[in-house]
Amino acid sequence: QVQLEESGGGLVQAGGSLRLSCAASRRTFSSNAVGWFRQAPGKEREFVAAISRSGSTSYADSVKGRFTCSRDDTRNTVYLQMNSLKPEDTAIYYCAVGYSVTYFRATSQADYWGQGTQVTVSS
Repeated sequence: QVQLEESGGGLVQAGGSLRLSCAASRRTFSSNAVGWFRQAPGKEREFVAAISRSGSTSYADSVKGRFTCSRDDTRNTVYLQMNSLKPEDTAIYYCAVGYSVTYFRATSQADYWGQGTQVTVSS
């Protein structure tokens, strides 16, 4: 069992930045893929970004070039740096642990989920 806790969400103006953190209850990120997903009101959950066990990253087209996913194994923490935020980025953001980035992208499913953190971008 892995517990995940996101933090770092908040309210920011368009064009601003936020950094989300996802802390794990035990060492797990180096042996699993970690994904970031988001869900806006009335919409389905969607894949945002992920980092594989080897450290390679993958991004949704809508955030490519603006968001950066990184991992600090010494802190059991994964980060999502979000720059140039847009109102359409407003959503609850979740981190999750699963088998592979390919699976994340194909299904938006994972084995373990955090509770989510709200990101609101005002225009």
